[in-house]
Amino acid sequence: MFDLSSVDLLDAFRRELELCKVKQDEHVVVLAEPDSRGDYVAAAFGAAKSLGAHVISATVPGGNPAPMDSTRTGAGPGLTSVLNDKAAQDLLKSADLVVDLTQEGFIHAPVQQEILKTGTRIIFVCDAPDVLVRNLPQESDKERVLAGSGLLKRSETMRVTSGAGTDLTVQLKGSHPEFQVGFADDPGRWDHWPSTMVLCWPEFSDGQLVLAEGDILLPFKEYVREPVTLNIADGHIEKISGGAEAKLLDSFFEDADDEWGRSLSHMGWGLMKTADWFATALYGKSELMGMDARAFAGNFLWSTGPHPILGRESYAHVDIAMRGCTVSVDGTDVVVDGRLVED
Repeated sequence: MFDLSSVDLLDAFRRELELCKVKQDEHVVVLAEPDSRGDYVAAAFGAAKSLGAHVISATVPGGNPAPMDSTRTGAGPGLTSVLNDKAAQDLLKSADLVVDLTQEGFIHAPVQQEILKTGTRIIFVCDAPDVLVRNLPQESDKERVLAGSGLLKRSETMRVTSGAGTDLTVQLKGSHPEFQVGFADDPGRWDHWPSTMVLCWPEFSDGQLVLAEGDILLPFKEYVREPVTLNIADGHIEKISGGAEAKLLDSFFEDADDEWGRSLSHMGWGLMKTADWFATALYGKSELMGMDARAFAGNFLWSTGPHPILGRESYAHVDIAMRGCTVSVDGTDVVVDGRLVED
């Protein structure tokens, strides 16, 4: 029996690779593991070939050395078969574009930075098919995220407040503002389809974060049902109080036994207007990575664990997407009560 699902995805992958500026005679490597979706491999391969690129599909053994469950969190170190194989690394370094279809990617792995330094572009793809298609990026999205990251670069302080009680002050000096836009079009660029967000990597933040009902905990892919208060001092979670979700987070950090697990990592706000806050409720947990939650327009997204700017390696990576926040950067509101300020 023929699997024709890749045909339905071919157009979307072609449009994505066009945004990644794949040109005739460039070299594209489609990287997969045995658990990767076969229809994604076929669609990426066909899309690259249709654009005149030289394309190689490479399937490497699965498995990674993370000491804790990390399925589709993006926190793992990547596949052992790539981390320990120079030939695999050299293949990726020789490509103009790598379409990474592995389950975890190499987001926080030093080897990814080595690959990017050679000029290779990497686009990571992991979510469900309709999530990819619905959230296919537009070229104009890059102007929007660059404006946000530019604001962060020239500012000193970000303040996050909410009616639920959040009041966090973040020092932006040395926070290395970045963005995700959903396509990798510049040499040495990593990005994630789908994603449209502005983020930074601050060291110091103080105040409290109050998770309200309906905020989303990742990688648990659960909605908060009872308020959770997190007291923050010098960028570290000092105390977690509240109901069941507070106990869930506290137990996660305790069991992780990770010195950086309770340290804040990246934070910023989502700009993906096509993303659905409720999407996490519509899928089984193994079906998606959760980029709707991480990037929906007007969210405040913050995380714990790995911090490449400070050299912190950690697998205790939690992303928390909050609604209803006001985000102000040096007095300029970019999000008000959970809604983007368009200008």
